[in-house]
Amino acid sequence: MPVFRQAWIVALGCATLVASAAVSAETLRLSSETSDSTSRNMGAERFAQLVDEATNGDMQVRVFGNAVLSGGDQLRQAEMVGRGDIDFVLSTAISVSPLIPEMAVFSLPYLYRNYDEVDATLEGEPARRMEQIMAEHGLVVLGWGESGFRELTNSVKPVSSPDDLRGMKVRVAGPMFIDVMDELGANPQQIQWTETFSALQQGVVDGQENPVGAIIVPQRIYEVQTYLTDWHYSYDPAFLAVSRAKWDSWSPDMQTTMRQAAEEAMAYQKSLTREQTESGYDILVEHGMKVTRLEDAELAAFQQATRQTFDSWSRKVGPELVESFEQTIAGVRDAE
Repeated sequence: MPVFRQAWIVALGCATLVASAAVSAETLRLSSETSDSTSRNMGAERFAQLVDEATNGDMQVRVFGNAVLSGGDQLRQAEMVGRGDIDFVLSTAISVSPLIPEMAVFSLPYLYRNYDEVDATLEGEPARRMEQIMAEHGLVVLGWGESGFRELTNSVKPVSSPDDLRGMKVRVAGPMFIDVMDELGANPQQIQWTETFSALQQGVVDGQENPVGAIIVPQRIYEVQTYLTDWHYSYDPAFLAVSRAKWDSWSPDMQTTMRQAAEEAMAYQKSLTREQTESGYDILVEHGMKVTRLEDAELAAFQQATRQTFDSWSRKVGPELVESFEQTIAGVRDAE
């Protein structure tokens, strides 16, 4: 057989093998409501990389930002994953609380004081309870990350007391935050995150509340806002979940592979978020934002002013669930 014909056959065989591998690789879709510049999407990309490496390319995860798979509607992402229309979602408790009201427990006003208390609940029994509840909605939580403590920004004036918020139009993410802002005398407006920047830019709303490192800095909120109040009033964890249908279709070994990749990716995402939060305040000041840091007495005034919302939403999400969180947090405080 001529040499050139042998070479052609070898090349054809290699090309066939490559094509077969490409055909056999499964592509999975992951939806996130934030842009590629955020730690959330960076965590999603890390997950995709880890899955590719762990499966030798047999599984490919493609990340879709800005909730494009759900038509820009961040609230529909989890519903679509629960139905199996999308494979993965990387979102936050706040975004899914309209679908799963119990998830609002994480964000009860002034539930947490610091990261130690947060980590104790995310690594303990409270998170395990939430994972069971999520599974009932078709969502298998693979790992917990972080969006962070939510701080207030606005374009009107510094805010250091509940009275400063009276009449201010504030964009919020969900029903509980409407109640919080109502109780503080503000005028809450529930707007999709993908529409929030333009709403701030056009003066449809005066302010918004979100974490510094995960959202305010990477989404360049400082371009349309002047004042930031560091009030740590609510916390929002991120999570990476897969549809129950997809999870059940995998072998136990594949389930272990996916969970390990998710846990590593979310640990990276949480660490990155905290680093970005720590450095984020300096970035905001450099861009002209005026930061108001509240004293203990000022924080206590906000906590007292939102107590009714805390109590009413505790009843909605379930007193036993809230008690689980409070007991875990109390354990951290007792050890201090």
